[in-house]
Amino acid sequence: MKVRIEVVAIDALMVRLFDDIAETNMPWMLAASEQLRICFAEHLTDLVPSYTTLMVHYDGLALTPAQARERIAQALTDLRPHTQNSGQRHLLPVWYDLSVGPELTLLAQRTGGSVSEVIRRHSEHEYQVFALGFAPGFAFMGLVEEALAAPRLNTPRKRVAKGSVGIAQRQTAAYPAQSPGGWNLIGRTPSALFDRDREGYSLLRPGDTVQFVAVSHAEFIRLGGDDTPQEALA
Repeated sequence: MKVRIEVVAIDALMVRLFDDIAETNMPWMLAASEQLRICFAEHLTDLVPSYTTLMVHYDGLALTPAQARERIAQALTDLRPHTQNSGQRHLLPVWYDLSVGPELTLLAQRTGGSVSEVIRRHSEHEYQVFALGFAPGFAFMGLVEEALAAPRLNTPRKRVAKGSVGIAQRQTAAYPAQSPGGWNLIGRTPSALFDRDREGYSLLRPGDTVQFVAVSHAEFIRLGGDDTPQEALA
């Protein structure tokens, strides 16, 4: 791990811990986040984790850039990764169906297998939540196995249904609300990923793990899912 500090704004510094995305990064990222919060204390405005970086927003009236760098150095001195995952494990029900996952056929063709094989391979892996972004409650998860990796659509959809589960490159995610999007859609979850009445708002947080569980259409509806076909939103 080679730490680099980059200037982002007059009151923000980017701490780059890694160059490549890997599941093994997360214990270090969590440990660094914890120590940064301790070292900056009340002078920390916000801390934004990503796959390989941590963006530190600090109180520019209380700390100079040099002092902020000193606190970062203090936080990362003798850093040790978490030996145990401190995040929560989530099981997210997903109704995998062509009406809500129109790219299932495309991914099956890319892998040379069947739609049921795509579903099995996507749902048998436990994914790490790396970061939140794009929209409130939108969690970037990975890593999807190479065989299922697919580039984003050339033309993003104007409307992607709430709960839609998709793949982009080696990432997977679920849309917390209807929004534009260019991910390859393979199913839909009825789970509430963003809730203003929930502490922290987002169901998923960096450090959590997620496993998708295939459910029937009847179970999807019972859990409160909306089965409006994706094409009806186009």
